[in-house]
Amino acid sequence: MSLTTFFALDVIGLGIAIGILLGATGAGGGILSVPLLTLILNLSVSQAGPIGLLAVTVASMIAAILGLREGIVRYKAAALMASVGLLLSPVGFSLARRLPNAPLVILFAVVLIWVAIRMWRSPVPAPHLSEALSPSASVFSCEQSASTGKFIWTLPCAQALGITGGLAGFLSGLIGVGGGFIIVPSLKANTNLDMRSVVATSLAVIALVSAGGVVVSASQGALNWSIGLPFTLGTVLGMLGGRHIAKHISQKTLSRGFACLAFIAAALMLQKLL
Repeated sequence: MSLTTFFALDVIGLGIAIGILLGATGAGGGILSVPLLTLILNLSVSQAGPIGLLAVTVASMIAAILGLREGIVRYKAAALMASVGLLLSPVGFSLARRLPNAPLVILFAVVLIWVAIRMWRSPVPAPHLSEALSPSASVFSCEQSASTGKFIWTLPCAQALGITGGLAGFLSGLIGVGGGFIIVPSLKANTNLDMRSVVATSLAVIALVSAGGVVVSASQGALNWSIGLPFTLGTVLGMLGGRHIAKHISQKTLSRGFACLAFIAAALMLQKLL
């Protein structure tokens, strides 16, 4: 077996590991793609970001399609957030191409630590790990109609969703994350959607915004397809397996386990700068 084949198998294996986390935790695995790619394959953040986005795009798209078939995706809200996100994703990508690697590593490590703290502090197991990220809220900007199940659109609702999509899109382009750790808490704080609908709508936004980032990256020659394709294949396979694993492990265990992984990844990323 050639060295090229061994390398491809290693990349697929890494993708499977990420996919298992993604399938088991919902939005958790995607944010670990970049640190693992930088640590294990010795890529820079700007190189790893587009590869992680490609994998997140395909995996999220599959999950979003399943949600659409079940009728739990609020597609108008997803379209609004994705539209604003797609406008700002190229801005983040352009900034990432101009910044040196060290500031991007520090920024990504800070994001990882923030997410890890939010997950670890979750006092009780949630129906889905992403719920551990959501703050409590007593007033919703976006309310579902009791008769139609659709949002009653108001200016505060549109503003809240637009800001969420814009921030997710900017970070998607800047550091190669899908943005689920931003979208899910915002939907929980600003809407009265149930958790299944929150997760499905978030995945739809992630798929659209990440796809935009992949197109921008590929058009500028920043996407390494020789790594991206096998990594994406592994991620999809791992995600399908992770969905079954999650049924046998408590959500509190998954939440704190992911928090530990995120802390370790952040520490190792920062250590490489020393």
